[in-house]
Parts: sequence; structure tokens; C-alpha cells
Amino acid sequence: MQITDVRVRRIEKEGKMKAIVSITLDNEFVIHDIKVIEGEKGLFIAMPSRKAADGEYRDIAHPINSETRDLIQNVILTKYETTALESEGESIIA
Repeated sequence: MQITDVRVRRIEKEGKMKAIVSITLDNEFVIHDIKVIEGEKGLFIAMPSRKAADGEYRDIAHPINSETRDLIQNVILTKYETTALESEGESIIA
């Protein structure tokens, strides 16, 4: 499995959620609404989820193992940091 595209939509409001991300796998399958969240130990991702009848949130799509989760998280956070640096550069130039 290859992550062939990552699209980051930054959230400008104050709060823990920093971005919403879509990833494409093998140029064939897209996962939307992955959240980049700032936690106590730094940035992490939360997979798309839905509130169940019991009030708990359950992931709609998620990796089966920790290696795949780490791969997805590393690719997303690298792209997020790249877009953050690009937008800082635009702010300085403007």
C-alpha cells in the first residue's frame, strides 16, 4: 500500500484540531476527514469517526495494525508541517 496523495486543509480557529486531511491510497481509494490534533505530547491523527447510539465515537475507517497507523500518521504530519511552513513563508512575504 502506498499513500499517493495527501491533502491538508488547515483550521485557523483556536483549538486542538489543527487540520482536516484526506489521503489517497494507491491512486484508487480515498479516506476523508482524518483530523490532525494537538495533544499534550504533540501532534497526532484521529481517524474519521461517527457517534454511536451509546454516545461513544467509533472509527469509520482505521488501520488494522500499529505499523500502518504509524506510516499514515508520519506521512500526514510531515505534509502538515510542510504546509505550515509554506503558509508562514507566505505570511512573511505578504
